[in-house]
Amino acid sequence: MTFPVFFQKKPDIEKFRQQKNIPALIQALRYKDFEVQTSAAQALGTLGAEGIDKLILALKTKDKDVRLGIIEALSVIRDSRAVPSLIHLLTDTSSEVRWEAAIALGEINDPGTTESLQHALRDPDKYVRYGAAFALQKIGWKPPSAEERAFQCVGMQEWQAVREIGTPAIPALSLVLRDRDSGVRMQAIEILGSTGDGKAIPALIRSLADENAEVRWKAVLASPKCGVSMIHLPRGLSRRPRVKKNPLIAGFLNFMLPGLGYGYLDKWWGIMIFQIDITATVWLFRYEGEGSTYGLLFPLYLVMALHAWYIAQKMPDL
Repeated sequence: MTFPVFFQKKPDIEKFRQQKNIPALIQALRYKDFEVQTSAAQALGTLGAEGIDKLILALKTKDKDVRLGIIEALSVIRDSRAVPSLIHLLTDTSSEVRWEAAIALGEINDPGTTESLQHALRDPDKYVRYGAAFALQKIGWKPPSAEERAFQCVGMQEWQAVREIGTPAIPALSLVLRDRDSGVRMQAIEILGSTGDGKAIPALIRSLADENAEVRWKAVLASPKCGVSMIHLPRGLSRRPRVKKNPLIAGFLNFMLPGLGYGYLDKWWGIMIFQIDITATVWLFRYEGEGSTYGLLFPLYLVMALHAWYIAQKMPDL
């Protein structure tokens, strides 16, 4: 959805609010200034339900800032007509939009949204789960089972409460092992291990192949507590993503910028060699001339390139 108003200067939000110029306020949400966007969203919220249809229609825009601003306004207006659109946004591609939509549903406080918010407790993003748990709490939803309570507590990141739930928390903990935050994954693995229940084994085995080394180590420590034989752990760990330094890149960097190839290989002394090379090159250029400098340094750079290549070849996979 597009509007005819395009701001070349900072928009006058108060003027638009007094004029009840909803299209202009919606357009102001595009202005690349956080304070202006916030003021525009607040102004839309103060206009009440009279512009609700225009706001709901404007939610179809692809501009994320506009969607976020409109959702904020809808959370202030608290009109139940916005509920279907906000529920639809719980599946938006933007995690920020999903998160804010969940919060707005809590502010509107419509009991008919509980099922959708329960589903949002299973979102792969921790912020969305937190928003859904917060909204359900606001509505006054009571988990019907220990398993559902675990999803709510995981959403709120109340880890001690999750630990006390025990075995019924395994589905919720298994789900958050998809979270992008490695800290969340590590916390979930520790609690899975503390259950000592074989039902946690599939999730723990999958975590042995996690991209994060610390998460993998947590899975190694937790797995035997749930009955995984130590002999199986190396095979599970062997499925991890392999990360190996490229020997060609290391050699090229050391030839072109001596020392940086070592830095690429995580050798602390690489930056020291780089600084020494700069100082030596400047000094040789001044006293020996360009031709002699290249004649002296070229063989050295070649040796350092081959050395970096050799070190990278011998380095193990991470």
